[in-house]
Parts: sequence; structure tokens; C-alpha cells
Amino acid sequence: MKREIRTDGAPLPIGPYSQAVEYGGLIFVSGQIPIDSSGQLRKGDIEEETVIVLDNIKNILQKAGSDFTKVIYVQIFLKDIDDFAKVNKVYERYFTKPFPARAVVGGVDIPGGANIEITLMAYK
Repeated sequence: MKREIRTDGAPLPIGPYSQAVEYGGLIFVSGQIPIDSSGQLRKGDIEEETVIVLDNIKNILQKAGSDFTKVIYVQIFLKDIDDFAKVNKVYERYFTKPFPARAVVGGVDIPGGANIEITLMAYK
């Protein structure tokens, strides 16, 4: 049975979607952009935006009974692919070996003019 995951520790949905959904022991986290706990989009340097996004995802995963060690797939969307190395430095603070499978796409228009959006799949 499909179950919605919802936490106040991450931005609430602004459309017809859930922060995350659990199904069959898998957790699918919707794309997260750098919206802080007060609901404000924080446009700044890519490192700051990446931390905000990953902290929001951390809170969603915790609410679902999971964590970064159980992430199996990540998609990262970057406004500027030249930010790839900077994002990797922050990313390595949250993920450890064996790293999840991952795709990174650059040159993307992200809602609100954010520089990064991350979505992922984990298990419980």
C-alpha cells in the first residue's frame, strides 16, 4: 500500500505531490530545491543551496524511517553543470561508500531560479 511521507522538517508541497511516498519498503523523495525551514527559497552559492536541499532530504528520510546509508539512487539537476565539483564536495559529507547510483543533468531551468534540485530513492 502506498503511504505519504510528510514532515515539517522540509518544505511542504506547493502542488499536487507528496514530499515523499513509501511503497513496498522503498521511499521515493520528490525533487527538493533550497527552501529553508521558514519556507523561503534561499538562492545563494551552490554549496549553501546543496546543504539546504540535503538537510531537507535528511529530514524526509528520517520521517520515513530511513537515512542516507539506505539511498540507492540519486538524480541531481543543476542550473550550471560547472557547479558539478562543488556539489560533489558537499555530497560527500552526506553519502558514504558504497555510494548510490546517480545521474547529474546540467543546463536545467529549476523552479524559483534555484541552482539545484535533488530527488532520490531509498529503502526503509
